Amino acid sequence: MAAATQLPLNLGLRDEASFANYLAGPNREALHAIEALVRGEHRFLYLWGAAGSGKTHLLHAGCQAMSAAGERCAYLPLNELRALGTDVLEGLEQLALVCVDDVQSIAAYPEWETELFHLYNRLREAGATLLAAGDAPPPALGLSLPDLSSRLSWGLVLQLQPLSDAEKIAALQLRAHNRGMELPAEVGGYLLRHWPRDMSRLFELLQRLDIHSLTRQRKLTIPFVRELIAHETAQAQ
Repeated sequence: MAAATQLPLNLGLRDEASFANYLAGPNREALHAIEALVRGEHRFLYLWGAAGSGKTHLLHAGCQAMSAAGERCAYLPLNELRALGTDVLEGLEQLALVCVDDVQSIAAYPEWETELFHLYNRLREAGATLLAAGDAPPPALGLSLPDLSSRLSWGLVLQLQPLSDAEKIAALQLRAHNRGMELPAEVGGYLLRHWPRDMSRLFELLQRLDIHSLTRQRKLTIPFVRELIAHETAQAQ
């Protein structure tokens, strides 16, 4: 397959999402399984877990790694693509890797279930790889097409476990370090106590803290974080 890094559908990847900055914690098996998937050791993997458990990060990281190897791939957030119609799934079997996120969002949409089922079969015939994710194991997704649930269960099916508080702080510190910041453990603990504990929300806040700390030449201290959280809370009201 010709080398390419441009993704179809104009869906960009998160630059910060990589295997290196994913704190696996209890999900080391899932991390290693996706790394093996990218290396071609197996071809179908389904991840499931609650919102904020790291599914999207791992799908983005898989695409980043495949693109870095010179292969073409696509990341498909079905909850966003549903409004575009099922035509977006056509021709994807030409890619090395297709990452399908939020599979639960197409439950009770028969045309989407049918087209995802056909895409799975085309990927299998073409020797391509599928990495999919949802908020429940395939039989519990509420899909009306039993054959799709069956296909999603054919490969590895792995559950992502939530991180402990200590692991969440370590994940924030790792992300901060990769952005060139120092996040003291006590500041990480303050974030957990005063902000939604979902990791995606915490990472979004950390990104804004990075921007504000650079702009104002401030270190990440509890008073500085408290000030920003108060400002954002006031703006949201």
